Amino acid sequence: MKNVAVILAGGVGERFGSEIPKQFIKLAGKPVIIHTLKTFEEHPLIHEIYVVVPREHYSYAIELIHRYEFKKIKKILIGGDTRQESSRIGVFACGDDVDNVLIHDSVRPFISKEIITNVIEALNKYPGVDVAIPSPDTIIEISNENTIENIPPRNMLRLGQTPQGFKRDIIMKAHQMALNEGFNKATDDCGLVLRYKLGEIYVVDGSEYNIKITRPLDIHLADKIFQLKHIKISGKIDPHVKEYVKGKVMVVFGGTSGIGKDLVDLWNNLGGFAYPFSRRNGVDITKSKDVENALKKVCEEKNRIDVVVCTAGVLKLEFFDRTSMDEIMDEINVNFVGSIVVAKASIPYLKESRGSLILFGSSSYTRGRAGYIIYSATKAALVNFVQGLSDELSDYGVRVNIVVPERTDTPMRRMNFGNEDKSLLLSSEFVAKVTINAIGSDITGSVIHVRKQDEMRERMNGDM
Repeated sequence: MKNVAVILAGGVGERFGSEIPKQFIKLAGKPVIIHTLKTFEEHPLIHEIYVVVPREHYSYAIELIHRYEFKKIKKILIGGDTRQESSRIGVFACGDDVDNVLIHDSVRPFISKEIITNVIEALNKYPGVDVAIPSPDTIIEISNENTIENIPPRNMLRLGQTPQGFKRDIIMKAHQMALNEGFNKATDDCGLVLRYKLGEIYVVDGSEYNIKITRPLDIHLADKIFQLKHIKISGKIDPHVKEYVKGKVMVVFGGTSGIGKDLVDLWNNLGGFAYPFSRRNGVDITKSKDVENALKKVCEEKNRIDVVVCTAGVLKLEFFDRTSMDEIMDEINVNFVGSIVVAKASIPYLKESRGSLILFGSSSYTRGRAGYIIYSATKAALVNFVQGLSDELSDYGVRVNIVVPERTDTPMRRMNFGNEDKSLLLSSEFVAKVTINAIGSDITGSVIHVRKQDEMRERMNGDM
């Protein structure tokens, strides 16, 4: 079964109001289209990708695609004057060996692998598949005089997204019939299949994050989504991760207590070699020499370092106007500067091993919290730092991620908040297991949220 993704990037950005088409505008350090293509490139069920681009930006598109070394992009096509024409060009480029065609807007950079999978699986039963989400607003139908003519029931309405998937023969026939008729006003491909009554179209769930960047405001929303974007990883150690850990060398700053200690213990139990450092054994992450010497010591003993983790942090529960500048600077230095020191010193070792760097944030990064605003601010800064650093190091095969746990039962938490109901807190062991699964994956630049509800569900299902 051969699946081809046709990525429509033929727009010239008239509504976006920019000299550069919106698909080439930078988002989180890369052109929008690159984020989109990356998801399809990495999906195991997508075999080839065809990209349809504007004539006037054809050379730039080729240079851009080659720069990022996509392996699955087999055709770069010049688009037409309308979306329908560009789609037809992509569909007609599919050979007889193609079974399914997925058509996706290049300016939907948050498309998930799960949605792509669901579309492809639905094509085993249906000739066409659309992606949609419920409408949060009431939709009204108006007349030419701008008066309301009808208010359809909202529970029957959906907001369409892409990718739309089709059996190749069906979508090719739809476009050929439109061409024969001279019809060129379709705003999506499902509309053509319905127009010519070529088969039933099934709808799979989309995502509120799968936005289409159309207007200038959308790029600001997309930037915010990237800042908040996160993935969920299981706390059950995957078999392939267990194999990955064996013999690997990990250094954990903040590894003598809490999450860091559990991480060290689990790594060693799985057959790896974990080395913990903290102020308790003479390593202060705010001091470059301490961190450099610790890493050098481990590398001299094991000849390599595969993973570096920084769980170290301090939390001082106090209102800002009552906190001294010395206390404020200590919190900034440990929670933010310290992680930067660790990252900077780790890069040469991780480039050599094509390894993984994990920093630790907090669920408070999304919004400043009264009583610990400096802590929240440093964790927000770390998210931004990780996302940028992951882009810089991706060419070296170094993966950079940040783990963001909800309230966790740790010594630091107990010292600040006293005896809380442990049933409401994450266990540090669960956070450590999620972290190990993240280390053993190929993800990078991701915010990995760890939630109590996920731990409870996995415990109930016996997955831990």
